[in-house]
Amino acid sequence: MTSFNYLKLNKLKRIRYLKHNLTNTDYIVFLHGFMSDLNGQKPKFFLNFAKRNNLGFLALEYSGHGKSSGKFETGNISKWSNETKIIIKKIVGKNNIIFIGSSMGTWIGLNQFKSFKKQITGFLGIGSAPEFLERLMWNKLSKEKKREIKKNGIIILNHGKYDYPITYQLVKDGRKNKVLNKIINKNLKVTMVHGEKDESVPVKYSKKVLKIFKKAKKRLVIVKNGDHSLSSSKWLNLIKKELKLIIN
Repeated sequence: MTSFNYLKLNKLKRIRYLKHNLTNTDYIVFLHGFMSDLNGQKPKFFLNFAKRNNLGFLALEYSGHGKSSGKFETGNISKWSNETKIIIKKIVGKNNIIFIGSSMGTWIGLNQFKSFKKQITGFLGIGSAPEFLERLMWNKLSKEKKREIKKNGIIILNHGKYDYPITYQLVKDGRKNKVLNKIINKNLKVTMVHGEKDESVPVKYSKKVLKIFKKAKKRLVIVKNGDHSLSSSKWLNLIKKELKLIIN
């Protein structure tokens, strides 16, 4: 049974997280995607990987996600990035970090370079979706939908099996968190893994992330017939091989 922990950030907010504490070792920090949580395959898979390889591990649920407190509709990239920064400082401390960002998690991870650049030694993206709010949602809305969200502050977008409550404040905050125009001059290993048949986020977004890193040792792995989540055992084992290349 997976044992979860909670970090109280203030009187009204507490964040649920998974950890494997070790001293003086590298930490894997897993960052989940938009409206996801820690109940999926990836967090537990990477937790077990960390335990078997004597690595520290941290994964959290942003406010409004999973069992963390708060309403999803009041969250945004700035808040979720700040919560991630706080919990990394608390749990990981001064240890080195290897980020694994799933979808939106890559965006949250890229925001962490402002605080942890010296500690980050590796970055692995899975179906990376930085700046998706503007580029993949807002830009595809009809004029009518844009008027609706500006008037009501929220619209419900259907994608596949899911309905997503998209607030106007979330979209506007996303514009304040641009990362694809940044340059990161750090010598580290960066690998982007992307499903060939990802129907949510085009492969070009993983390519855009790699362009940010000017001095990194970079790899792009396009998974044949792969979907957006890449959560099956076969694909997780492929990702594990890429993670080992980053660590070693």
